[in-house]
Amino acid sequence: MIQSAETVSLAPPPSGLRPISPGIAGIRIAVLAALFTAAALYQASHLTALTDPDSWIHLRTGTWILEHHTIPKDGLFSQYPSLPWVDSCWGFDLLLATACKLCGLRGLPVLLMVLQAAIAVALFLLAGGARKNFWPAAIVAAIAQCCLLNLQPRPSLISIVFFALELSLLLHARRSGQIRALLWLPPLFIFWVNLDHQFGYGLMALALFFLATAVEYFAPPSASPWFENRPAPAAFRFSTAVFGACLLATLFSPYTYRLPELIWQSATSTAVDRYLPEFHSMRFRQPQDYLLLLLLLSAFLALGRRRSRDLFQISLLAVAAVISFRFQRDTWLVTLAAVGVFGDRFSASQQEENSAPARPAAPWETPLAATLVLTLLAASAIRLPDRNDLLMAKVAETFPVRAADYIRQNRVPQPLFNTYPWGSFLTWYLPEYPVVIDNRLDLYRDSISVPYFQLTLAEIPLESHPGFARAQTFLFDAKSPIAEALATLPGFRVAYRDDLACVLMRRN
Repeated sequence: MIQSAETVSLAPPPSGLRPISPGIAGIRIAVLAALFTAAALYQASHLTALTDPDSWIHLRTGTWILEHHTIPKDGLFSQYPSLPWVDSCWGFDLLLATACKLCGLRGLPVLLMVLQAAIAVALFLLAGGARKNFWPAAIVAAIAQCCLLNLQPRPSLISIVFFALELSLLLHARRSGQIRALLWLPPLFIFWVNLDHQFGYGLMALALFFLATAVEYFAPPSASPWFENRPAPAAFRFSTAVFGACLLATLFSPYTYRLPELIWQSATSTAVDRYLPEFHSMRFRQPQDYLLLLLLLSAFLALGRRRSRDLFQISLLAVAAVISFRFQRDTWLVTLAAVGVFGDRFSASQQEENSAPARPAAPWETPLAATLVLTLLAASAIRLPDRNDLLMAKVAETFPVRAADYIRQNRVPQPLFNTYPWGSFLTWYLPEYPVVIDNRLDLYRDSISVPYFQLTLAEIPLESHPGFARAQTFLFDAKSPIAEALATLPGFRVAYRDDLACVLMRRN
C-alpha cells in the first residue's frame, strides 16, 4: 500500500493536534499520484519498451523456459549451441514471458509500467517519505527519477527495487540500532540472485556495511570519538551472521557458484569495455548527467553539514560514484545511494531537533492515494493497443520486421550473419535462423564477440571471421558501411532492401 508522510492512526492526535486539512491532504495525494505514475503514463503514450534491443532475448528465453520447464545451460538460439551459458536472470525472463503470455505483446510495456511505479515508490520510501518528511522526500524522489530516464524492461529494474529495499534496511539498522531488521536480507538475496546478476551490487553494499561495523567495533577506545557508531558485541556478532547468511543465500540458484564467475567475466570483458557505449564512462552529454552530478554533490554536502563520520554512508557514496560514472548503464547505483543519504539525513535532523509531533494524516489519505495510483496504472495499461499487429508496427520502426519476414517466406539459405543490435530481436522473431551474435556477451565471451566487432568496424578482413566466412545470408542496417560495401562486391547480391534493413546473399 502507498505510504503517506505519516503513519495513519485512528487514535486521537497527540497534544490536541488536528489532522492535516483536507485541502493539504488532497495536494499530497495528487503529488503522490503524479510521482508514482508519471513514468507509466509516458510509457503508455510512447511504448519505448518495444524499442529496447535487450528485452527480446529475455522474452525468448522465458518463453523457452515455459515450454520446456527447465533452465537453459547452453547457447540456445545461437550458432554456438555447445557453448555453456549461465542465464543469471532466468527469473526475470520467466516473469516477462508470463506477462506476454497473459497480455500478448502488451506485456512488455505493462511490465515496464509496473516496475517503474515500484521504483518510484521505493525511491520515495528510501528518501524518508514514510516518516515526517513528505515534501523533502517527494522532491528528492522526483529528482532521482529524472536521473533514471530511459529505463527499459530489463532485469536491472528488479535490482533497483531490491537495492532500495536493502539500503533502507541497512540505514535503518545503523540509525536506530534495531538490527533485527537485517533478518529480511537473506530472503531478499534468495529472490534477487535468481532475477539479476547485479545482486553483486547488493553484496557490495552489505560488505561495506559489515566493514564499517567491523572498523567501529575493533577500533581502540581512543579512536571512539571519530566514529558515530560503536556496536555492542552482540550487535556485531548478529551483523556478521547476517552477512554470512546473505553470502550463502547467493548459492540458492540453479547455477550456484557459477554466478560469481559470471560477474567477474562481465566486469573484465574487453568487448564490453571497448565496443558497447552503455558500458563506457559518462560523457555528460545529457541534462540528467549533470542532474546526477548535482544530486551526488548535494549528498556529500549533506554529510558535510552534519559533520558526519558515518563510514558506511561515506564509503557507499564514494564506491557507487566510481562505478556509476565509469559505467553509464549503472547510474542507478549512485542515484539510490544519494537518495538513501538524504533520507537518513532527514530522519536524523528530526531526532536531533526533537521537534514536536507532526500533525497526523487524515485516515483516508493513504487508501485514497493507493486507489488513485492503481486506477491510473490500470487506465494506462488499458489504453495500450490490444492488437499485436498495431504493436508490431511500432516494433518495425526499430527492428527489421519486414526483412525477417522476407527471410522466412523465401527460406533463404543458412547460416545467417546479423548485426549485433538486432540479434536478440531475431532470436524471438526469427527463431528458425540461429544468430551469429546477440546481446548475451556472457555467452559469446571475448573470443567470439571481439572479432565480430572488429569485423564490423573494418579492423580485420571480412573472410577472416569464421561466422562471416560460412554465412550465406547477411542482415545489416541498410545505411551501414558494411552493407553498402558488400553490395558493391561481385560475390554478393542484394536480395531485399527497405528503409531500415538490407538482406544480402552470396552469389552461387
